[in-house]
Amino acid sequence: MTGPSVPDATRFPVGVDAALRAAGWRPGRWDMVRAEQWADRLRAHVSPGGHRHAVFPAAVEAWAEFGGLAIPATAGPGRQVAPSGVVIDPMRGLHLARTFGDLGRALETEVGPLGEEPDSGALLAIDAEGRVYAVDHTGDWYAGPDIDRALTALLGGLRPVRLTTG
Repeated sequence: MTGPSVPDATRFPVGVDAALRAAGWRPGRWDMVRAEQWADRLRAHVSPGGHRHAVFPAAVEAWAEFGGLAIPATAGPGRQVAPSGVVIDPMRGLHLARTFGDLGRALETEVGPLGEEPDSGALLAIDAEGRVYAVDHTGDWYAGPDIDRALTALLGGLRPVRLTTG
């Protein structure tokens, strides 16, 4: 099964492309069956406070293409900060329905789980427009305007932008 049109070889910088391929990604990777299973599980989950996850096309598409990948942080310095490893698995954020709902309300969009930065414990989220965020004990961070640029930033050691109020 294939997804959207297969991108050209310049979709990701060389180092990011190599890390993604080593983790099992390839152009045209598309596992909609697993993505829909995750969507069903997230829709069925209700927190003790009655909060539910938002599930929308941008999230399902990201899960279909990158879901299940565990991409380790590269050795050495990043461009601005240390590179982050990334696991794309929305179940890592299963118990954060309220947190992601609150972030979505603050951003005036829907936000759902995407995965985790396992070294820092930051949870990754995606919004209805495909923008990616990291949520950790220090706050909420903007990782990129789409999954490709967020992966490039996280794996390449680009400093995320802290979300602020006001």
